[in-house]
Amino acid sequence: MSMVDRAKNNVGIILQARMGSTRLPGKVLMPFADTTLLGWILRRLGPLPWPVIVATTTNPHDQPIIEHALACQTECFCGDENDVLDRYWKCMNTYGFQHVIRLTADNPFPDVDELQRLVISHCQQGFDYSHSLGQLPIGVGAEIFSANALTTSWKEGKASSHREHVNEYVLEHPELFRIHQLGIAARKHAPGLRLTIDTLADFRRISGYLLCLDGPAISTEQLIALCSSSV
Repeated sequence: MSMVDRAKNNVGIILQARMGSTRLPGKVLMPFADTTLLGWILRRLGPLPWPVIVATTTNPHDQPIIEHALACQTECFCGDENDVLDRYWKCMNTYGFQHVIRLTADNPFPDVDELQRLVISHCQQGFDYSHSLGQLPIGVGAEIFSANALTTSWKEGKASSHREHVNEYVLEHPELFRIHQLGIAARKHAPGLRLTIDTLADFRRISGYLLCLDGPAISTEQLIALCSSSV
């Protein structure tokens, strides 16, 4: 049995999504290819062996996210709108995850191959927090937390930044955690390339790439080549 197979029962993907983005409200349900931005991401994550939970909020404005996720046959968890760390911690405990992959619904191109490598190295070597950030294009990397790291952050992280940014307490206290950064092949290095959607300009630029894409399974290498050729 592979490490990925052994991790199936205790690893979960928590995909945070809400309608109340400051710079681009409602972006997670904006049209994206033949679906929505959220629907596209769920399709991209489809081949992975771990359950995906859309973690939205108790704000009534986020009810459309719940309805759309359920229509995509994806479970939802509703938590605090402003305390994102609390939302993750409670979602983790509700589903009994021992390790949590954190993704956000404004990043349409998570690298599923690197995500599997990340989970294997994280679980195999017993890290508390592992990530593939800083080398891949912005918005393509991911993070995974052990239940212990999330629980410690939830108990000890009192600052507003700790509650808003799930990884903040871990990064501020590296002496308390075993932290790992996944090595990424040079062909996928493009840390200056933005593939995240924060603004309407981001949305229009990235939506324009869809005309050249053959569905949500496009690789990071293909995205880098496409973006380079469109400059």
